[in-house]
Amino acid sequence: MYISRMMLNKSTVFKEIFASGYALHQAVWNLFTDGPDRNRDFLYRLDAVGKMPLVYAVSARKPQDVKNVWHIETKDYSPQIKTGMRLGFSVRVNPVRKKEGKRHDVVMDEKYKIRKYIVGDQKQKKQTQEIITEACGRWIEERAQRHGFNILKNGEGELTFRADDYQQVLFHKAKGGNAVQYSTIDITGTLEVINEQSFTTMLLCGFGPAKGFGCGLMLARRL
Repeated sequence: MYISRMMLNKSTVFKEIFASGYALHQAVWNLFTDGPDRNRDFLYRLDAVGKMPLVYAVSARKPQDVKNVWHIETKDYSPQIKTGMRLGFSVRVNPVRKKEGKRHDVVMDEKYKIRKYIVGDQKQKKQTQEIITEACGRWIEERAQRHGFNILKNGEGELTFRADDYQQVLFHKAKGGNAVQYSTIDITGTLEVINEQSFTTMLLCGFGPAKGFGCGLMLARRL
């Protein structure tokens, strides 16, 4: 496996890369595909340095920049994980859960509950960030153990994490095509590895849904 850090060259034709909300995702996919039948064998996360897109990727193959529009740094990736390790982590996720066969955004569900059951008294209404933190905290806790880790807690028994930059994304893959809609949230915090094999598999294969749209790549470091 490989881990890569990639930035667009300043000479890039930005009109092409940013032609639509889907275009930048497609530009990343093009680095790892050699044909329409190739299955996805990579994870990625799209960030930015100033106005310049920055991409982190974990992949089975090295990225191939045939258009020469990226500056790419790649190295071997073989995480040395041991049970009991404590790590700082960052992951962008699509926080949904299935209900009656459909995926529901946990943040929007929680907002709906608050509007439905708490009315009138503004002092009783939860602030948006509190809603996001509670909903995402429950969501990641429900999934953590089967992926080999626990979120650490502070002395007051609270999870040590942040949930920031909640966004709802909407775009069309092609003109007149069906809309693609999903939400993202960036979760950062500290964790303890409880199953090294499960945790390593998660680092290589991803966490949660929407991996094809830049979610699920966990970046971790030793504390």
